Amino acid sequence: MKKYAIVGTGSRGILSYAVPMAEEYTDCVQIVGACDSNIKRARLVSEYTKVDVPAYTDFDLMLKETKPDVVIVTTRDCAHAEYIIKALEFGCDVISEKPMTTTDEMCSRIIETERRTGHKVTVTFNCRFFPFYVRIKELINEGLLGDILSVHFEWLLDTSHGADYFRRWHRRRENSGSLIIHKSTHHFDLVNWFLEQEPVKVNAYGTRRFYGPTREERSERCLTCPYKNKCEFYVDIHTAEGGNQKRIYLDCEDVDGYYRDGCVFADEIDIEDSVSVNVRYSGGTVMSYSLTAHSPYECMKIVLNGTKGRLEADTAFGKENIKYYNRRGEEFNYNHYNRKPMPGGHGGSDTALRNNLFRGYDSDPLHQMADTRAGAMSIGIGIAANKSMAEDRAVYLSEWLGKYYD
Repeated sequence: MKKYAIVGTGSRGILSYAVPMAEEYTDCVQIVGACDSNIKRARLVSEYTKVDVPAYTDFDLMLKETKPDVVIVTTRDCAHAEYIIKALEFGCDVISEKPMTTTDEMCSRIIETERRTGHKVTVTFNCRFFPFYVRIKELINEGLLGDILSVHFEWLLDTSHGADYFRRWHRRRENSGSLIIHKSTHHFDLVNWFLEQEPVKVNAYGTRRFYGPTREERSERCLTCPYKNKCEFYVDIHTAEGGNQKRIYLDCEDVDGYYRDGCVFADEIDIEDSVSVNVRYSGGTVMSYSLTAHSPYECMKIVLNGTKGRLEADTAFGKENIKYYNRRGEEFNYNHYNRKPMPGGHGGSDTALRNNLFRGYDSDPLHQMADTRAGAMSIGIGIAANKSMAEDRAVYLSEWLGKYYD
């Protein structure tokens, strides 16, 4: 039985960790504390789990009083490093939501602290547990493609999912590092995992032309917006996520003034909604990547070009497709992979990830569990992309990671 403390009790901390921990892992998990800058949200852990979990706003005090074995970090991205470092120095292992952090300086501090303390940071990349991506990884490992020469990767967020990042704290670069870190870290990690290579050099371009102050009919938030009856981006915070947004955010905003339903056309939005990135990898593979946060439909499209053939995979219109073309021009369909459907968020991948986190694993043949190196390499592309856009140049990850990883 291990003792766990959670810092960051928004919807991810409560619904993806605290509730399943209290319901499904009582034989190996004890939640000993919950910390949040908003005390009302911290107290919601007890309400949601039906377990008496002490609530804190002081992280240091929580560590001192509860003495957890492991700390789960689900705060705003920009705060991850602070809590990871404090937990490591206190003597805890850490489970951090992706991205591990948002800047090169904070990434360096995490790596240095982990090495100095000897305690471990695990970064949660649930995409590595999707049956769809697992099957692609298996096909690559079986040698279907031979050496992978190039990758073309496109991720489309529709104006439901994509817009939501522009309603909440993610829309400010100081909080999230932008979508190229917060969201794309998933995608960069997938490619790093598929290739078993590490990114070396990055060049990027980005724009914001859809969200932000692009229309006159806008307001501070959806709840009080005078245009809500005709705005296609209006959301009702009372009913969103089955009422969880009201309970976790609206009912707690009197403490900190945080609006979960901010206007997607606000002046303060300073992150890109369209990004194009080029990456060169350590093994010679090159990748072209694009993220669009305002697509008419949601979809992932990836192409892997290898010495033996070409794999095309996509999730267009609710269907998962994997096709392979060999050098003789033959087409093979791999859509009927073993899906192993599981309950839980993100298509069941959250459940698979939690099983590994809390129950452990005897072997990890596909290397699905990610450490600080994997965390650093995924955000490394995003950090380099941000530098590239800001400084109008190509950026090498060795500029800050070279002293840690050869």
